[in-house]
Amino acid sequence: MADDRSTSEIGRAIQEVSERASLLVREEIELAKAEMTEKVTKLVKGAVVGLVAGIFAVAALVYLLHSLSWGIFALVSDDINFVWVGYLIVGGLLLVLGGLAGFLAARFMKGGVPPTPVMAIEEAQLIKQTVQTSRPARPIGAGGSTESSDPAVRAEARR
Repeated sequence: MADDRSTSEIGRAIQEVSERASLLVREEIELAKAEMTEKVTKLVKGAVVGLVAGIFAVAALVYLLHSLSWGIFALVSDDINFVWVGYLIVGGLLLVLGGLAGFLAARFMKGGVPPTPVMAIEEAQLIKQTVQTSRPARPIGAGGSTESSDPAVRAEARR
């Protein structure tokens, strides 16, 4: 009778461990999805701002070429009212805007590359260390590093 009860308790414990492991895996997958969505969003923002920077650069090229045409005409003819200076200033402003947009695009792209789920990987490493040792690991930083709760492991890691 006692043997049946202990077998029943072991069965329930195994079932509970299995359910918790399944829940843990599902939560890790959700965390990875959330991280990937965030990274892809940053990449898309960077691509859009880069496209806008390209449009500004093309517009600036049109204005600069137009002002060059007027400037050459002014060198050849004495009847010009220096309209080309206005085109040159507008072209310069468009180049500044294009440079600013390109800088912002580079910053957005840096934030999204490489698109790896860093937090999910860190959490998986913590879980692995917790399962392998008798004491759970504690995160100590956002860089994916962990610190074991076991004093012997910490002392060995410091060497």
